Amino acid sequence: MTSKDTHMKSIIAFFSLCFIMFSFAFAIELSNAPSVSERITPAPQTSTIQSYHSAIKEAAKGVVNISTQKQVKGGSLPNHPILNDPFFRQFFGDMLRGVPKDRIERSLGSGVIISSDGYIITNNHVIDGADKILVALPNNSREYQAKVIGKDPKSDIAVIKIDAKNLPFLHFANSNDVLVGDVVFAIGNPFGLGETVTQGIVSALNKSGIGINDYENFIQTDASINQGNSGGALVDSRGALVGINTAILSRSGDNTGIGFAIPSDMAKRVALALIDKGVVERGFLGVAIEDVKSEISSAYNGAKGAVVISVEPDSPAAKAGLKVWDLITQVDNQAIKGANDLRNTIGTYPPDEDIKITYMRDKKTMTTTIRLANANTASNANGKHEIDGATASNLDEKTRNSYRIPANVNGVMILSVRANSKADDAGLQEGDVIIQIENHLLRNVSDFSKTMAQLKGKPKRLIVYRQGQIGSLVMR
Repeated sequence: MTSKDTHMKSIIAFFSLCFIMFSFAFAIELSNAPSVSERITPAPQTSTIQSYHSAIKEAAKGVVNISTQKQVKGGSLPNHPILNDPFFRQFFGDMLRGVPKDRIERSLGSGVIISSDGYIITNNHVIDGADKILVALPNNSREYQAKVIGKDPKSDIAVIKIDAKNLPFLHFANSNDVLVGDVVFAIGNPFGLGETVTQGIVSALNKSGIGINDYENFIQTDASINQGNSGGALVDSRGALVGINTAILSRSGDNTGIGFAIPSDMAKRVALALIDKGVVERGFLGVAIEDVKSEISSAYNGAKGAVVISVEPDSPAAKAGLKVWDLITQVDNQAIKGANDLRNTIGTYPPDEDIKITYMRDKKTMTTTIRLANANTASNANGKHEIDGATASNLDEKTRNSYRIPANVNGVMILSVRANSKADDAGLQEGDVIIQIENHLLRNVSDFSKTMAQLKGKPKRLIVYRQGQIGSLVMR
């Protein structure tokens, strides 16, 4: 066989292979969308345009600007009268320039008017710790001083009120009717610019595990939410309230197209409770839970739910016989998809409510009736103590992550400090970790409580971790 014949056979083989591959590639039939036959655009040279102006115009009237003032102590140096003596300052003035001074800290946010007589929903973090809250209505230079009706840090909802009548207010939409792809608008006060509207769509629903609130069931949107938008309105194309803008996912602090809003149904329920009682009372089950991990899914026949990983002694769950590794699948015939779903569901029930729990144990479905306790009382009895104006809690993994506390730092976390209290006078701040009091190392709030009780009425030296540094304070 000549080299020419060999070359020809190679060419034939190559094209035969290509034909086979070509035929195989088109063995799968794909579905094509119909061809585009028409595009609808605003007609040129006419007086008609597409706009949401009418709906947004009315909704924007019910969104307010909120500015807060908070006195922040300069540091832990004693506020000795001699530091303010004119004679002393004359000779030591230059040296005193480095002495920390009290200052007024100001911040901006937004709020939503929900009644004509001045009730306003906002985020708890917008007004928390503020000594003064000022509210400005749209297109109005007058500022109203607001009073706090109630705060719920766990959902990040707060209600304030101004003394005004006949105010425009927003109507609540049913957030359960919201669908991914719905057009929405964020209305607020970003960067202190005044009333601003941004537009986007609903990107996702029922988002949880973000680590912002204890109760998370967020609406995710790509409508621009920036600093100052917190507490503002997320409305649908009718101008009805579907959510309260609360946070963005961003490393820089600027909008990246991932914003979160508290659903209107949750905001409404919390607001009504705050207006009625000044506090939100939630049911308490007494279990630690997690989602079903793939490694143990077969133990539950692939069922979804919340796996019990610990049961608190004397809790409603313990009294009802729930055990570690039980899988809670339903509450009052409502399906539970995961740990966050159970947490949110239990949080909608009031204390002393009887609920039916359906759970799986050893691949058998079982039911029990549980009377819920009061979450507020239970949390104080299980890991939170307030002493001398400082509310302290155990330093758990979630708290470490939230405040970026290193693993080698142990003690109790300060959650809040009451103004003008002994803790405030000592210079304690939210986020501080008290490592040691006198010669007593702290492991938990029980140690904190016992040590403070033993040293009651005496000056106490504290070793404190704060933002990467360890220092000392004195509480008198």
